[in-house]
Amino acid sequence: MIRIALPASLFILAACAPAAETPPQGPGEQPAAYMALGTEPGWTLEITPSRLNYDGDYGETKIMVPNPGAKPSFNGERYVTDRLTVDITHSECSDGMSDRRYRDTVTVVADGKTVKGCGGKILPPTELAGTNWSFVSIGGTPVAGDRPTSLQFDGNRLSGSAGCNRFSGSYAVDGGTLKAGPLMATEMACPGMKLEQAFFKLMATPVSLTFADDGTLILTGSEGRTAVLRRAI
Repeated sequence: MIRIALPASLFILAACAPAAETPPQGPGEQPAAYMALGTEPGWTLEITPSRLNYDGDYGETKIMVPNPGAKPSFNGERYVTDRLTVDITHSECSDGMSDRRYRDTVTVVADGKTVKGCGGKILPPTELAGTNWSFVSIGGTPVAGDRPTSLQFDGNRLSGSAGCNRFSGSYAVDGGTLKAGPLMATEMACPGMKLEQAFFKLMATPVSLTFADDGTLILTGSEGRTAVLRRAI
């Protein structure tokens, strides 16, 4: 199997920002919720500018407390309240249930019980080979949830469906650019094929690869057309 590595520049972690009293955010952005999660037992944590919301033990334990503000800690931040203590360390983390990777390692002490997990930005995969995706939108138009879609990368070939016909072809990555094809597709007729046709047009020329903080994959063509895909784990 040929494994095509993505350029290293896509995976360099951002430098650690100074501790702040709200979850990390970019210049000019509105404060956003910081999310963390763990398994065995399953738990989630949401940090908003005003509150810490913790669901533990697969939802049986719920703790909601005011956000006390982050204090600097070794390579990260710390939140301390009477019921919750949260330590965020900027160290790459795997959730243990998939190959999804996160920017941060997170430790939570909830009413004296310690759990560990991951949080923050979802990191891009180290390579496309072996990853599966589903379509969120094509050309800015949302893809209907009742139309199964997929895009799989297997070795040096890709395959999938944009809502109607199955397609497949070769692909290569060079400097953050994905070049596919020529793509071969079945010839079924389906309602609402405009999105599928828009995707085939997009992939007829090289597209740029970018990854959003939530892990979504964005394919952008030379004319600014995009396809947005969500990782299928």
